Amino acid sequence: MRAQLNKFGLIVVSIAMGFMLSLTYSAIADKSTDKDAKSQPQLPLDELRTFAEVFGKIKTDYVEPVDDKKLITEAIKGMVSGLDPHSDYLDADGFKDLQAGTQGEFGGLGIEVGMEDGFVKVVSPIEDTPAYKAGIKSGDLIIKLDDTAVKGLTLSDAVKMMRGKPDTPITLTILRKGEPKPLVITLKRAAIKTQSVKYKLVEPGYAYVRITQFQEHTGEDLAKALQTLRDQNKEPFKGLILDLRNNPGGLLNAAVGVVAAFIPKGDLVVYTEGRTEDAKMNLTANPENYVRGSADYLRNASPELKTVPMAVIVNGGSASASEIVAGALQDQKRAVIMGTQSFGKGSVQTILPMNNGTAIKLTTARYFTPNGRSIQAKGIVPDITVEDATLSSSDSSGLNLREADLSNHLSNPKDASANTPATPVKTPDAATPAPVDKDKAPADKTSDKAPPEPGSKSDYQFNQALNLLKGAQILQRK
Repeated sequence: MRAQLNKFGLIVVSIAMGFMLSLTYSAIADKSTDKDAKSQPQLPLDELRTFAEVFGKIKTDYVEPVDDKKLITEAIKGMVSGLDPHSDYLDADGFKDLQAGTQGEFGGLGIEVGMEDGFVKVVSPIEDTPAYKAGIKSGDLIIKLDDTAVKGLTLSDAVKMMRGKPDTPITLTILRKGEPKPLVITLKRAAIKTQSVKYKLVEPGYAYVRITQFQEHTGEDLAKALQTLRDQNKEPFKGLILDLRNNPGGLLNAAVGVVAAFIPKGDLVVYTEGRTEDAKMNLTANPENYVRGSADYLRNASPELKTVPMAVIVNGGSASASEIVAGALQDQKRAVIMGTQSFGKGSVQTILPMNNGTAIKLTTARYFTPNGRSIQAKGIVPDITVEDATLSSSDSSGLNLREADLSNHLSNPKDASANTPATPVKTPDAATPAPVDKDKAPADKTSDKAPPEPGSKSDYQFNQALNLLKGAQILQRK
């Protein structure tokens, strides 16, 4: 009798699930355009039957009882994360953490990460964070968090493990190109308050601005920084360097605000294309495209910012919003782009809150530069390539990670070669990492050489950008 009731319960669950899916499907169909409606596919009944059958088998045959909520949640996670490397399902805590991160304050290690072959791959360490100071590099593959293997975890689960109370330690086991065995790096979490805009007057007439991340107040902070530099200089600028190296991106409106500081009002910054009307945008250098609920922070900006000679520095850690800025300034012939090819993340993620306090981070559009270039899986190619001369060959090999190297990455619609799946970066023993013998575990290790201070005399790329601006000033005088 009990077995019969169990079967009946599963049937009820399956019917209810099918009913909910039908309602959801109908709602989605209602949002479709007329063109899409004509070719709208039928509900995949065979696949839904298979889903219900798998659900039932797990409920009856799995070695331990599993809660219905857990099964449904894990199914949603898999459905969303399987789309591309940047879509994800956020539980209530993950949603709150994301909101805190865009406001410039959160607890954790300070790294922008993605998934590759089931492991966590570092896109870029954020400056002045525990990860940056410990020598974590772009392209590092994290295979263990403390004693927990990363293989099998979702990206949100791994991020949740890396975050925690300040001053609590965590040990990362990392595979790095050029290293014969895994690196074991122990570092402490911190209450991270990232300063998104840093600046200084390099020498009379030459300003340096570094943007580490695009946050809620980045545009306002940039406007204040430029005014402070102008007051310090007490005369028109001769040149300005905008440093976007290892900037993992952030808020789209903040990127538009940064570009708007340097190009004429009304000029195109970026446009997006997606399936819904909300995903199709033309964002120009107008206040309504970068100001959120306050006065235009660029209203009193000096007119000279629209004409001052500029050099923008990018590298393989420059992604998403930083590529929007570099691409717009490049297409508008407003700045010379220097450094190395950028990451190539040309997709837009929209945070869609759910009714239960969770959210999905869903890829909803591709973005294009003013000249119609798609950065997706390609990146920004500098006008002048300047390698970082301070890195050894073994160090630089870890910096070659690109969007095109990520499994299941979104294709580039403008580039036929980018539509071909890229060969994943081969990392030693990445597929089946050798177990670490606790008695013979590698010693804790950080980078062999601390990275040079950005904008310092030891920063080769920065000095080349400064030399370029000085050369342009000399030619202009002649």
